[in-house]
Amino acid sequence: MAMKDLRTAVRNVPYVWSMLDLRLPPSDPVDRVLGKCQTIEDLRVAARARVPRPVFDFVDGAAGTECSLARSLEAFDRVYNHPGPVDAMSGTDVDLSVEVFGRRQAMPLVLGPTGFTRLAHTDGELAVARAAGSAGVPYTLSTPATCSIEAIAGIEAPPDLWFQLYVLRDRALTLDLLQRAKAEGYRVLVLTVDTPVAGDRRRDSRNGFSIPARIRPAGMLQMARHPGWIKDVVTSAPLDLASFPLAGQGDMWSRLKAIADSDFGFDEIAWVREMWDGPLVVKGILDAQLARRAVDLGADGVVVSNHGGRQLDRTIATLDALGPVVDAVGADASVFLDSGVREGADVAAAVALGATAVLVGRPYLYGLMAGGQRGVRHAIEIFRTGLDHHLRLLGVDAVAKLERHHVSLAPSPLTTVGVTASSAPARIRSVG
Repeated sequence: MAMKDLRTAVRNVPYVWSMLDLRLPPSDPVDRVLGKCQTIEDLRVAARARVPRPVFDFVDGAAGTECSLARSLEAFDRVYNHPGPVDAMSGTDVDLSVEVFGRRQAMPLVLGPTGFTRLAHTDGELAVARAAGSAGVPYTLSTPATCSIEAIAGIEAPPDLWFQLYVLRDRALTLDLLQRAKAEGYRVLVLTVDTPVAGDRRRDSRNGFSIPARIRPAGMLQMARHPGWIKDVVTSAPLDLASFPLAGQGDMWSRLKAIADSDFGFDEIAWVREMWDGPLVVKGILDAQLARRAVDLGADGVVVSNHGGRQLDRTIATLDALGPVVDAVGADASVFLDSGVREGADVAAAVALGATAVLVGRPYLYGLMAGGQRGVRHAIEIFRTGLDHHLRLLGVDAVAKLERHHVSLAPSPLTTVGVTASSAPARIRSVG
């Protein structure tokens, strides 16, 4: 090395030294995992490593060929953004808040209902509700929850509480659930209407999955690979349907199916309306005429949803169904979108196309599996930071200012056949 080069190298030592990041990784294992998760897909990968495959597949899987889930994910890749003036946006505070049924919340995100949540983590719905409360977004407790109506309402600083209802064959028991939810301060009722029977969950069948678990010899190796999950399970209360007792024999899933009412008629929305005096949202709508009918029967809102692809396979993508539903209900009801939301940009696209807010399920369950309550909060933060960044790039300083001219949605190419893992776009190849 020439003397001149050596002198230059010596002078540059402080500069090179300043570029070195010598910080030690976090000592807490959850912090280490979450620190590597920048996206919901990162949380999904972390979750898969944390829990046994049958549990992960129960959360991650969908019905049949999983085409409905794939289409819902793929639809967001067909969004074209149309930014406006972006000058001076870097120093602007972006208002992500939105008003939903008369209450202001931090952003247009609702943690949707998921059953048997304590399978993902022993803190289950309690962890999700606490994370929602700290983030300023609503949480929807499911009928087949593993923490009770009263337990969730009793946490410190609860979120805006919503309750999801399956109308049971026993109408008296259904009414009891409604009265208890109302007495405990649940503000919004979400009536699910797309579940006359359980979906064809092929991953669960292949895994021999049941609730509560019946571990086959082949599954013991899977369990042994996840000692942390096993320790949590054996040192916590047994899994149960916490909001109501069930009479009869068999496991919880069989007993739940035995009391579910597969003959629930759509017009009975009017009966639920009579029984509930707060905001009523009907979930599981993909058709504009049905959305209008639900509103005419008394609904204050509808959720455009294919149940995360877990019920009927090969449905239309929810983002494709959103526009016609918004046009059909007009100003008479709020419209929410569920299924396929994985990015802050997805939230912005749904709102621009007419949604009041979006519901998510799998994203926060991935966070729950990866890191408990902190993982759920991390998932919410991924949506918050992504939405903030996306609006700045669009040149929009408030969610309320998002309009249809900010995005366009290309037609779906998936018109005749289902999507398979090999033919799907890169974004959705990981659903299987």
